[in-house]
Amino acid sequence: MPEQELTRTVRKGEELHEKNLKRFLMGQGLVQDERSELMIRQFYNGYSNLTYLLKVEGKEYVLRRPPFAAPKRGHNMGREFRVLHGLHKVFHKTPETFAYSEDVDIIGAPFYVMSKVNGIILTAREAKERAVSAPEFGTISDTWLDTFVELHKVDYMGAGLETLGRPEGYVERQVTNWGKQYLAAATDTVPSAQKVMAWMEGHQPKAYQYSLIHNDYKYDNVVFADDRWQTISAILDWEMCTLGDPLMDLGTSLGYWTTASDADFVKHGLPSPTVMEGNPSRTDVVQQYALKSGKEIDHLTFYFAYGLFKIAVIAQQIYYRFKHGHTTDPRFAQLNKVSALCCDTAWQAIQKNKIDNLY
Repeated sequence: MPEQELTRTVRKGEELHEKNLKRFLMGQGLVQDERSELMIRQFYNGYSNLTYLLKVEGKEYVLRRPPFAAPKRGHNMGREFRVLHGLHKVFHKTPETFAYSEDVDIIGAPFYVMSKVNGIILTAREAKERAVSAPEFGTISDTWLDTFVELHKVDYMGAGLETLGRPEGYVERQVTNWGKQYLAAATDTVPSAQKVMAWMEGHQPKAYQYSLIHNDYKYDNVVFADDRWQTISAILDWEMCTLGDPLMDLGTSLGYWTTASDADFVKHGLPSPTVMEGNPSRTDVVQQYALKSGKEIDHLTFYFAYGLFKIAVIAQQIYYRFKHGHTTDPRFAQLNKVSALCCDTAWQAIQKNKIDNLY
């Protein structure tokens, strides 16, 4: 994808200290001459960590740092760097990492630098502009799902990530912690949120498998090598990666997987290329995942409701920062409504005990 489709000039208030950064890059052997021009642009698609494109001496790098006034939980740059650094040894569908720093005097926050992976990131806008056909989406969804299954089979011990998380009690902790985070960031009264939290407390699975999980796996977090759609070059945004129940990972992906049969207000609130013709339904995704992975999938309503609720919490946390003036990104102004929509949809799924045709 052309660079101009992904980046923009750096948003006001989110600039990097160019001189300090160049000095750091020189110290890491990534820049040879302090007189070299460093061009910095900002990737605009993400809603969480801030991501920048660095162009210098004919090379391109990507820098990641936490958002301003981010909540204490998450946004751990050192952890994300460690995950990518270890994973790249055993799972090459990851960017290569080059440097990490906790020195906040450089750009104001911890950060790391990694390779820029060229290819196609399939946002809703990109899919429309490319006029991706139904047969193409058949290939896209298949490749995407194959890579998801591959990810859940990664040798995390070979990557040195066996202490990344605590699989025992993972599901219970997630239900509890996401509930606490929602309440801490709440700005509106959303009755369905309270109902979903109470239901999940009483209906969570007690036995489950575990593996390395990404926790934010969706079309626009992977880089397709080209428009044949048969290869994914890299998976992006590893900030929530851990060891846990892979069906929690699947549930989050299903939460983002809006379809043509969803109500218009759902498709508008959670825009995704998955609404376009040729994409499988959420039920079909589950069936294909079960077939490809060999896993039995019980408690499907729980996993889907959990995925939607987690997305609701993330959206609400970002809106909380916007409401309190910690970010001026205009995309964040309606995220409280997106959060409420996710809670309402999760409650619909719970009441109807299904994951498709909810309205």
